[in-house]
Amino acid sequence: MTRVGLVLGGGGVVGQAYHAGVLAVLEHDLGFDPRTADMIVGTSAGSITGTLLRLGVRAEDLAAWTVKAPLSDDGALLRRIAETPPPQLAPLNPLRMALRPMQLPNRHMIRRALIHPWRFRPLAAGMALMAPGQHDIVEQLAALREVEQPGWPASALWICAVRRRDGHRVVFGRPGSPTAPTHLAVAASCAVPGYFAPVQIGGRSYIDGGAHSPTNAALLRGTGLDVAIVVSPMSGPPGLRPDFYAASRRHSARLLQREVRALEAAGIRTVVFQPGPAEQAVMGDDMMSSERLDQVIQQAFLGAGARAAEPEVAEALRMAAEAA
Repeated sequence: MTRVGLVLGGGGVVGQAYHAGVLAVLEHDLGFDPRTADMIVGTSAGSITGTLLRLGVRAEDLAAWTVKAPLSDDGALLRRIAETPPPQLAPLNPLRMALRPMQLPNRHMIRRALIHPWRFRPLAAGMALMAPGQHDIVEQLAALREVEQPGWPASALWICAVRRRDGHRVVFGRPGSPTAPTHLAVAASCAVPGYFAPVQIGGRSYIDGGAHSPTNAALLRGTGLDVAIVVSPMSGPPGLRPDFYAASRRHSARLLQREVRALEAAGIRTVVFQPGPAEQAVMGDDMMSSERLDQVIQQAFLGAGARAAEPEVAEALRMAAEAA
């Protein structure tokens, strides 16, 4: 039996719309139900999408919900979430966030850098030291708290966050990791440093799992999977643009390439969906903006359809669909 893993990367509100468009293609056109994935790894926005899938939400309903279109008969849970409108968010301004005073590294972070230098990621550490943001992500996800089931989802769901005191990645839901209510783990994974306040779990502060990696796809190594489907809103070719956002996409792409190589070296056939120029044009630079989500879903659907038609990709997705 083919075993399938689904990796859902970060990307804010816009990234969630990109997930919805890609997953709708997999479900509607290719017959792969993302809810049936043997394992889901979610980071930041991907942790929200992954949790909704584990709660039984269909991919097509995710797309409809994002653009406030009618839901199917299976969309009762999303209708409940829609009853609690989320607070409006200010635009995401990375430059303003970066210019705020940063904290000095504490002994835990210094110790980790000295004892485990091969595991230490300076960028993750730097983001952990950023001044706390003003928005409360736990309140933003209040509706998810209301619909979550007791305990952790029965099917494998790994949610990535970064421990603020030392920049260490923590994977909630993985055996041996700290326990947490699902909505708090998701909130921690989404707590963009400098924009949202860190999330407290078990006496520790956590920030966005994207500080370690926008996808954390390499976590699937050693899990016995045959196929990995990676949806990565934060990567994709940015062209020759010299700005911050293009540099961020290049960094994300480099990390993703390393992670894909690691998965394939482990014998896991890997398919990546990431936004091309058409998708990036409508996604824009503010990943918290909800102004053009319908266009994002449309372009994601078209781009994913073209990607899925490539022979090697089609074969891997056929294997995944047959396993569902």
